[in-house]
Amino acid sequence: MANVTVIGAQWGDEGKGKIVDWLASRADVVVRFQGGHNAGHTLVIDGKTYKLSLLPSGIVSGTLSMIGNGVVLDPWALRDEVAKIEAQGVAVNADNLAIADNCPLILPLHRDLDGLRETAAGKGKIGTTGRGIGPAYEDKVGRRAIRVCDLAHLDSLEPQLDRLCAHHDALRAGFDQPPVDRAALLEELREIAPFVLRFAQPVWKRLKKVRKAGARVLFEGAQGVLLDVDHGTYPFVTSSNTVSGAAAAGSGLGPSSTGYVLGIVKAYTTRVGSGPFPTELEDDVGQRLGTRGHEFGTVTGRKRRVGWFDAVLVRQTCAISGVTGIALTKIDVLDGLDVVKICTGYRLRGNVYDYLPSHAADQAECEPIYEEMEGWQGSTAGARSYADLPAQAIKYIQRVQELIECPVALVSTSPERDDTILMRDPFED
Repeated sequence: MANVTVIGAQWGDEGKGKIVDWLASRADVVVRFQGGHNAGHTLVIDGKTYKLSLLPSGIVSGTLSMIGNGVVLDPWALRDEVAKIEAQGVAVNADNLAIADNCPLILPLHRDLDGLRETAAGKGKIGTTGRGIGPAYEDKVGRRAIRVCDLAHLDSLEPQLDRLCAHHDALRAGFDQPPVDRAALLEELREIAPFVLRFAQPVWKRLKKVRKAGARVLFEGAQGVLLDVDHGTYPFVTSSNTVSGAAAAGSGLGPSSTGYVLGIVKAYTTRVGSGPFPTELEDDVGQRLGTRGHEFGTVTGRKRRVGWFDAVLVRQTCAISGVTGIALTKIDVLDGLDVVKICTGYRLRGNVYDYLPSHAADQAECEPIYEEMEGWQGSTAGARSYADLPAQAIKYIQRVQELIECPVALVSTSPERDDTILMRDPFED
């Protein structure tokens, strides 16, 4: 039986949390493999809402959950999140949570630098969450990061602090800020170390062991392919690779183990922050979709931009990430519309494109070419069978999979875990 890799196939916020939670009940292990606490996954189980950022979504269902080496970890944010979810009755301990000991840490100085840069950028802002994600990844590839394993060796951290502070002190001076307070940083690390170290271990080794024993692994991505640092709408992207291939490097299990790739796709399109958005709606329809879909960021609370479904983008992300099948979410938000539209191409300076060009200026000028379909007045909300869907909703789903050249495996009809229509089983396919 296959492992499953779950990724967002748009700009994030596609409903990955619910789908991963639904799949996690049938998996043995859930692994986060990239991103940081800029991710936001909302789970609704028996009417109770859980909001996660760092913890893998499987933690709520009691599934063994792992944070892989591809994640940048803010240990203080993790402690706060664990405390919050434990207050909701979810147990978090060394038996059900493992953190890769080679995972890089997000430090207070990373948050500082993130905010300083974004404030100074003016019109060049890219919409960062300000949580230090980008600077932490920079230090990782710059070979000056402090990692989880270093928390067990704080008395010998001075050479690493020399490298780290030489870099950050120069940047801080450029913003007219004082140097890093090394003593304060060390004290903060000493205080948080015992909490993090109780979960730390070689995740790659444990994954190898459970996989050899026949365990089914669910790899959980954060953000979406259109925010991938290589393949997204650069520079309005995140600082990591969000494509399915990152599951191998970010977990240590290897590319042959990533299995079925499930792309999560919203039945319309949203994005948070700056950047191109060809199908964006700034009219009453857009307002309606945003209101009905509760389109506010889980992490930032920022209002999401809303638009029609863009088949061009999803076809592109499915190809780039090798998507086997998609989970179509929030189709119930389209209920009651007289007309629904799907973008099937772009016009750019007199030419028609069947893909999104790489340059930001070209992306910003792309005009959507729409195909209109009759909407449906019946309700899809809470449907758990394909037969329960209105005929026009079924036609919409069928047209989506034709245009993106990828089959629909699941349809989500509400935030509740069990309001899900299974058409193809990712674990059995």
